[in-house]
Amino acid sequence: MKKYKWRIIAPALALAVLAFAFWYGGGAPGLRGWNPGAAGSAGAEHLTAEEKLALAASMAGDAPSETVLPGDAEYSAGQGMRIDENTGKDRYLTDPVPEGKPVPAEPQDTEISDVARTCELSVRCDTILDNMDWLDKEKHELVPEDGVIFPATEVTFYEGESVFNVLTREMKRAGIHMEFMNTPIYNSAYIEGINNLYEFDVGELSGWMYKVNGWFPNYGCSRYRLRDGDVVEWVYTCSLGIDVGGYSAVGG
Repeated sequence: MKKYKWRIIAPALALAVLAFAFWYGGGAPGLRGWNPGAAGSAGAEHLTAEEKLALAASMAGDAPSETVLPGDAEYSAGQGMRIDENTGKDRYLTDPVPEGKPVPAEPQDTEISDVARTCELSVRCDTILDNMDWLDKEKHELVPEDGVIFPATEVTFYEGESVFNVLTREMKRAGIHMEFMNTPIYNSAYIEGINNLYEFDVGELSGWMYKVNGWFPNYGCSRYRLRDGDVVEWVYTCSLGIDVGGYSAVGG
């Protein structure tokens, strides 16, 4: 009798473990932080059901021995981005970058030199102006009349520095409040608030995103290594990036 009872209990326990892993491993709704689309920082880049199965198969030794990396994955791998052949992403769950765009540089592997370069930096929240009814009245005074928090300004950075490094330094110099959190799963910093305007302040699809030279990178700002002459823009979205042209991007 005990044997049959165990046959019933064992599968139930297995399901409970899987449910726990899914919920606390990043699959549960309402987790803090966002990425607009797995195709790109504000829908989360969590593994899909198929990717979880592929990962489980690889751990069990059942994954195919050879997989041809298509398109952007081949390009990204050729540029030094380590793409997992089973998930199609890198170890930090990042999709391959589009051809012609820079691949992420890991902060722990980056060396910053004393060679000075310049880039342009700006921060704006003009999308909030069209959605003031969603914003707490106590925060209305935080939104500039033109939506510009930090105007486009040429700033100095040093070779090896990231978008995050420059944003942090320049906001401090300008006396503009900024808050961030480190997200180890994505190996990057995530910008929670600038000028006391936070994610979710204007609805559940709102928050900060960044773009460089008109492109919204699909990885975090502390993994984007700056190049001389880059144009960096931080923008506040009220609709998961749609209102700023970055629906398929990743956030900061």
